[in-house]
Amino acid sequence: MPDQPTPVPSTQIPLWRQLQGAASLLMAVRDGQSMTPALEDVEAALRPGVQSLGFHALRWLGRAEALRQQLARRPPPPEVDALLCVALALIWTDEDAPYTAHTLVDQAVEAAKRSEGTRHQASFINGCLRRFLRERDSLVALTENNPQAVWNHPQWWIDRVRKDHPTHWQVILRANNSRAPLILRINEQKTTQAQYLRALAAINIVASPVGKQGVILAAARPVSALPGFAEGHFSVQDAAAQLAAPLLLEGLAAGAADGRLNILDACAAPGGKTAHLLELGDCAVTALDIDAKRCGRIVQNLQRLGLQADIKVGDAGAPDSWWDGRFYDGILLDAPCTASGIVRRHPDVRWLRRPTDIAQLASIQAHLLATLWPLLRPGGRLLYCTCSVFSAECDIQIQTFVAHHTDALLMPSPGHLLPQVSAGAAVFPDNLLREHDGFYYALLEKRSP
Repeated sequence: MPDQPTPVPSTQIPLWRQLQGAASLLMAVRDGQSMTPALEDVEAALRPGVQSLGFHALRWLGRAEALRQQLARRPPPPEVDALLCVALALIWTDEDAPYTAHTLVDQAVEAAKRSEGTRHQASFINGCLRRFLRERDSLVALTENNPQAVWNHPQWWIDRVRKDHPTHWQVILRANNSRAPLILRINEQKTTQAQYLRALAAINIVASPVGKQGVILAAARPVSALPGFAEGHFSVQDAAAQLAAPLLLEGLAAGAADGRLNILDACAAPGGKTAHLLELGDCAVTALDIDAKRCGRIVQNLQRLGLQADIKVGDAGAPDSWWDGRFYDGILLDAPCTASGIVRRHPDVRWLRRPTDIAQLASIQAHLLATLWPLLRPGGRLLYCTCSVFSAECDIQIQTFVAHHTDALLMPSPGHLLPQVSAGAAVFPDNLLREHDGFYYALLEKRSP
């Protein structure tokens, strides 16, 4: 779900309506609901603007909540607090603000007046926001000793990242608050990276290469409007996730009688890595996912790309219900995780997760590893990956697995790829990708008995 271009004022879609929508998203997140389904409930015409404002507000929610506490020590009613915090997140600094502060204040008050739940508190919201504009520097300074305000993550998250990555924890948190770019993976069965860059340049779209098959756009655009979308020339995929298919396929010897690799993509939806495997190799891929609705997305994505896989609905942790007994040459396990590495694309994740989620998900990951390992032929490889920055889901998970499975050999692997933004490329000078989410990779080879 890449950021939408920043909306412009429109007589058709007043800003106050977009602010109401963004406040409703914040209320949904505070109630424990993911922003993705909450957005689906927003009127289609409003959705791009609401998403853009909602993303911005969630990125700076820690600061906004700290400022609201300075302006009103007692929390106002939930609907009022949500609208006030959205407005504060948007005006607390002029840098990257989508509108002028006075415009946002005016429209936030208008949003309050036009909603039954906030109408009686419109003057309160007006007073808080106008006081903030008068005293902005001093009020912001008062929140500088609050880590949640400075880093815009829950305190437990800050502590955990600092413990797991004592050298780079600030870089990680700072990257999480940046806007994620739109990155494409070129389908080399249809075109090449260089050819597609020329096609974009021909219509004045600024883009640059990233990795072997990636293209990063300077500004986000609706993907359906890009050249070659309907023809399957590309898929949307972060640069770090684009490493999965080549990592698994590289060095694998064909294991089937017909010379085709037999590959399992466990937890496959929405099918990005399944498609990449099929684009790169002569292989038969089983795409497995427990969610039937999400399996439908795999079907749609493969159809657009002109690819075919054996798509199965099933629990990767219970192979007796779907496995045909034929051993796999390669298994890709993109395991369920906290998604702590992709919060710049999903800024609600940091506010939805709880500390106990890490141990619960690590238990699921360990079960999946132990359950899928017997399905791999001797000499085959399993690629374990997560979009997490927490060590319990990554290197600690793999160290524990290898210690308990003497037939598992850890091959040279990228390990942790920490969130990286182009502007900060010098932080990790050996990172040729330059721009990607947080990801983890461990490639395991199964020793022969």
